[in-house]
Amino acid sequence: MSRSVLITGGNHGIGHAAVCAFLRRGDHVAFTHYTESASFDLVHDGALPVYCDITDLEQVESAFKEVEADQGPVDVLVVNADITRDNPLRAPEEDVAAVLDTDLAASCRLAGRAARGMLKAKRGRIILVPSAVALKSETETDYAASTAGLVDFGRSLAREIGSSGITVNIVGQGPTGTAMAGDVPLGRIGNPEEIASAIAFLADQEAAFDTDVRVPVAGGISMGR
Repeated sequence: MSRSVLITGGNHGIGHAAVCAFLRRGDHVAFTHYTESASFDLVHDGALPVYCDITDLEQVESAFKEVEADQGPVDVLVVNADITRDNPLRAPEEDVAAVLDTDLAASCRLAGRAARGMLKAKRGRIILVPSAVALKSETETDYAASTAGLVDFGRSLAREIGSSGITVNIVGQGPTGTAMAGDVPLGRIGNPEEIASAIAFLADQEAAFDTDVRVPVAGGISMGR
């Protein structure tokens, strides 16, 4: 049975690969975009583009209503969109606030909005995609803080709504930039499709008993974290 899937930040990278993975499974897939036009190939393949600034509550509500009207209540939410700002101790306050608002607060709001519909249906999948790299970085303390907060939020949410048949899981994305390859125990960077495959699995029926699971698809870079 086709499901209604919403993926934030689906225009490129991991989000783009996740959209493709769910489309291949025959799902109805919507994806948010904000700073650039919607990816033509995703739209051509049948995905629904939704313009949305995820830090804006009104736009988030509008996005969910658009998705619900087109493909029904959201069965699967993938929270993927995030931003980074280097050297937060020397960065303007607005940069630090932007990271925390986008990567943590907005992600919590998105999950909460999706959970409202899932609680009514007594089923659903919420998958959070924070960065495993952030927990190793020495120059992105605000990004690390938002990542750690999102992981703990996901674990708490899994316990809170698990009895309603809703799973909440975390896929820690690894490095996809060549500059970081030397830090990865496997000796290479990952590709978006490898991370997307873990996301898609956790949304499948085969993973119905998996909740509060943290899957670091990161080549070993987050060992011990």
